[in-house]
Amino acid sequence: CASAVLLLGQSLTVTQLAHVRQNVTGSLDDCACDVETIDAFNNERLFPKLQKLLESDYFRFYKVNLNKPCPFWTDNGLCGQKNCAVIPCTPVSIFLTLAYLSEANDQECEKAEKLGAVDSSLSEETRQALLEWNKHDDEAERFCVIDDEESPDSQYVDLLLNPERFTGYKGPEAWKIWNSIYEENCFKPYTVKRPLNPMVSYSGNEPQLSIIPGILPGQCVEKRAFFRLVSGLHSSINIHLSARYLLDDNWFQKKWGHNVSEFQQRFDTQLTNGEGPKRLRNLYFLYLIELRALAKVLPLLQRPSFQLYTGQPTQDQQHKRLLLELLQVAKSFPLHFDETSLFAGNKEEAANLKEDFRLTFRNISRIMDCVGCFKCRLWGKLQTQGLGTALKILFSERQIEALPKSSSAWLTFQLSRQEIVSLLNAFGRISTSIRELENFRSLLSKVR
Repeated sequence: CASAVLLLGQSLTVTQLAHVRQNVTGSLDDCACDVETIDAFNNERLFPKLQKLLESDYFRFYKVNLNKPCPFWTDNGLCGQKNCAVIPCTPVSIFLTLAYLSEANDQECEKAEKLGAVDSSLSEETRQALLEWNKHDDEAERFCVIDDEESPDSQYVDLLLNPERFTGYKGPEAWKIWNSIYEENCFKPYTVKRPLNPMVSYSGNEPQLSIIPGILPGQCVEKRAFFRLVSGLHSSINIHLSARYLLDDNWFQKKWGHNVSEFQQRFDTQLTNGEGPKRLRNLYFLYLIELRALAKVLPLLQRPSFQLYTGQPTQDQQHKRLLLELLQVAKSFPLHFDETSLFAGNKEEAANLKEDFRLTFRNISRIMDCVGCFKCRLWGKLQTQGLGTALKILFSERQIEALPKSSSAWLTFQLSRQEIVSLLNAFGRISTSIRELENFRSLLSKVR
């Protein structure tokens, strides 16, 4: 979710901004690509096509169950989970005092409700069309059943009406989400730092980041890759929050825009004790993984039997052509990640490690049901499912290569509509993050 992060509540001066050294350049670890190549490829060739595709009816509607209870801990928030984007309505930030008035709490909660509530409005025409889409999809073979698709509590959400941006979700509950992901469900190197716990009082002399013991140095490439994917996803979310920040809120309008200070708190070299550039490199690594999955899935989606079905034949054909053009562009990238470097050792050990990956990632996806902000939960579930679909594609290379030529033959590998929608929208978030980095670089150059 764009807001499932700790908001430090700290502004930077122009002097501090002038000393920022967050630039990420050169080659990336674990792959033979460089940042500059990715920037040019994404921003000039891929991003425009992708944004146009994601505005189409097929990709703008996502089915999600936002009412699942958290399976790992009890919700203790004072605001109702259904309507209020902020679970803790009491003062939780380390920058607030115990004298915070209850009236202010209520105002903060009410404000967050408006920021984070999911707009689930759909026209009657759209509702009827979605029923026809379901009927069409139910006639196809399914590779797997996804809980949210089958749940009676699921509903379609228009992603264009619910953009990922700042919602006011902050404090210990937001911190708890990422802490659980990193410390319990991620192969985290012990040198990696994360924000201090906002529920603990500090003397003021501690650094803004703390080190948590984890895996010893020398971890295998697979575990390192898993951590980098999670870190890259986290970085992308922080960029979205900073790029679509609530800059002004008054009675007649809300103004959203780039908050350079928020961006620097998460990625500046000095303010993050050197972690910021690493986080951005992990974002690029995630981009390469999902880009590789798009290239790999092309043989499946270019089959005549595959349709982007919305009941509008002319538009459906146009959007499929646009999708295939996009996938061809993805395939043309000259320096793809080599997924054969993963799980290349002993077959039994590789199989066990791959199963660890699957179970751990599944656990991370379940943590998304613990996110208190519904709009944050929506985008968290979509992006984890999209990344999970990308991993599923990369782990199923043999099945994709063995797809039968006949359009009537039974397919051993398939993707549901839900998986396809989440795959493209999740990659759309990563692609947007890469594009936003250019905007922040431009803003920072003006500050200097």
